[in-house]
Amino acid sequence: MNGHAPHFEVEDFADPAAALARVHEIYDLAVDHLRRGLQHYVDGADIGRHVRACYPLLRVRTDTVARADSRLSYGFVAGPGVFETTLTRPDLFADYYLEQFRLLVENHGVALQVGSSTQPIPVHFALPEHDYLEGHLGPERRRLLRDHFDLPDLGAMDDGIANGTFEPGPGEPHPLSLFTAPRVDYSLHRLRHYTGTRPAHFQNFVLFTNYQFYIDEFIRLGHELMADTASGHGYEAFVEPGNVVTRRADLAPQAEDAEGTPPPRLPQMPAYHLVRGDHAGITMVNIGVGPANAKTITDHIAVLRPHAWIMLGHCAGLRNSQHLGDYVLAHGYVREDHVLDEELPPWVPIPPLAEVQVALEAAVAEVTQLSGYELKRLMRTGTVASTDNRNWELLPSHGMSTSPERRFSQSRAVALDMESATIAANGFRFRVPYGTLLCVSDKPLHGEIKLPGMADKFYRERVDQHLRIGIRALEQLRAQGVDRLHSRKLRSFAEVAFQ
Repeated sequence: MNGHAPHFEVEDFADPAAALARVHEIYDLAVDHLRRGLQHYVDGADIGRHVRACYPLLRVRTDTVARADSRLSYGFVAGPGVFETTLTRPDLFADYYLEQFRLLVENHGVALQVGSSTQPIPVHFALPEHDYLEGHLGPERRRLLRDHFDLPDLGAMDDGIANGTFEPGPGEPHPLSLFTAPRVDYSLHRLRHYTGTRPAHFQNFVLFTNYQFYIDEFIRLGHELMADTASGHGYEAFVEPGNVVTRRADLAPQAEDAEGTPPPRLPQMPAYHLVRGDHAGITMVNIGVGPANAKTITDHIAVLRPHAWIMLGHCAGLRNSQHLGDYVLAHGYVREDHVLDEELPPWVPIPPLAEVQVALEAAVAEVTQLSGYELKRLMRTGTVASTDNRNWELLPSHGMSTSPERRFSQSRAVALDMESATIAANGFRFRVPYGTLLCVSDKPLHGEIKLPGMADKFYRERVDQHLRIGIRALEQLRAQGVDRLHSRKLRSFAEVAFQ
């Protein structure tokens, strides 16, 4: 077979929809070429030359800093020059790409240039979602795979753009997007592995939790909403790990629904999705315990460009005036989680986002039916510290120059957990609006520690209310419109154009 997929020279498009159609054409032909070549190889055929196909390329050229609307936080390039990005999975990102294309044309009045890039598509990323090479190739053919196909190249998928460390060389184009196509494809594969669901099921508003109790309640609520055909809630399906789909009772099943199968065991960070047709539903992920998990999952969900993510979990209350069951709305973070120190130095402040803070406080008031001074009895706004040491209480403090307790006091922290600062910091790093609402489950500095029986009873009593608050906050953010949600304070000096 011919070694290279059809090559498309860069062509100008004034119409965003026509530009997207060309992206589809380039990508579909490229993936088909790789799949046919791989099938021949798996069948034992001599395929001859190296089989290669490249991602679609989007390029924009501007010669002025002027743009249509300075209030926008995205949709424009930083200044005169040439800007490029590679694109992948137009089937998954069609609506997102079309919106980015439209904004570039409106804000700059320039043509969109689309053609084939020089970045090869790794053959693993061209496979259908349910296909795996390992099941079809013997050891010898697997060893020779690199001689005939491009494999994933970690050098092409680092986070230098998002981290603000990428600097193009002289004459090289500037980036248009935080993520290159190989980086996106890598995360799409990781999401299926970690969450047990297809990336297409993920919604634009995300809840994270570190307790299965919340997931149990979300599952109960999901099935309850699927049986509710009268309230007009707008959710059309509920998806569980294994891509098990439950449609709303008044909607006909779709062909893909039959493909779902409950997994024999839950994946590491299972995801559940309350799906809307506009992808503005709610995804909830049980990230487990610890900042490493929090970083891992947000690293990958970030490529889907969600509109907001919020952490709902339990925390240690650090003030004697707090009671078990009180809420903490984070307005600052002490980052002793350390997992992002290289990508986002600890001296970088992680600011509260007004839109998310207001939505969370309003949701607490609405669900609890409290306001004013009575609401303050139940909820405290303050600094949350996140640590990577679950047993920080056991660290020696006598005669030490510092201790966790002293640092938490000096920072004015009111709560401690292991994930919230990581999720907020990665939201800041990836320009995803973020927030944190925690519930006090113990007070280790004041002799109230978690005991199994007490903890189980407490969690089950508070989880339902806490979850409903989180869902209500996201619904408020959705209702007010995403244009208000995406904050300019998350954008850097020389920012990329894509949301």
